[in-house]
Amino acid sequence: MLNLCYHSSSEAGTDEAGRGCLAGPVTASAIILPENFSNTILNDSKQLSENKRALLKPILEKESVSFSVCHVFQDEIDEINILNASFLAMHRAIAKLEPAPDFIIVDGNRFKPYPNIEHECIVKGDGKYMSIAAASVLAKTYRDDYMTKIHEEFPMYNWKKNKGYPTREHREAIKKYGLTKYHRKSFRQLPEQLTLDI
Repeated sequence: MLNLCYHSSSEAGTDEAGRGCLAGPVTASAIILPENFSNTILNDSKQLSENKRALLKPILEKESVSFSVCHVFQDEIDEINILNASFLAMHRAIAKLEPAPDFIIVDGNRFKPYPNIEHECIVKGDGKYMSIAAASVLAKTYRDDYMTKIHEEFPMYNWKKNKGYPTREHREAIKKYGLTKYHRKSFRQLPEQLTLDI
C-alpha cells in the first residue's frame, strides 16, 4: 500500500525515466497531489502495465494540484553526463510547478539540492509514496510517447518497443546501421565499441 503522508501541504514528488537508455532523453516529472488523493492502481511505474500507466496519466494530470514533465535530450546528456542530466530534468520539472512546493521527495539515494526548498531522498520511493509513484508514471508515459514518435523516423531500431533501452535487438541495429542523432554518444553503445567506427 502506497503512503500518502506529507512533510508539508505542498509537497512535490519527483522521479525520472530513461536513465539507462542508449537513445533519447532522460525525462523527469514533478507532481503535487491533493491531500485527499487516493488511487488503488497507482504504483511504481515499473510495476504497472503500459495500459495501466496510460489509464493513470489523465487521472494524475486532472487531479494533481500541479504537475510538469521535462526532457533533457541526448546532446545535453553527453555534455554533462547522465546523472547530472537526471538531476537537471528534475530541477526543471520542479521549477515549472505552480504553486511552488515547499518540500520535495525524490526517488533514489542521490539528488542535487534544489535552491531554497528542502528535500528528502527515499530509496525505492516510487513504491512507497504516491507522489513519487505519480511522477514515475508521468515521466515514463511522456518519455514512451516521445520514443514512439521518433520511432517513425528510424523504425529499424524499434524504439516503439524497446524505448531506447539496450535490448539485443537495439544493439544489433546499432551494429548494422550505426548511431542516429538521437543516440547518446557518451554511452557505451556496444560492448565492442572500440572496434565500431562511429
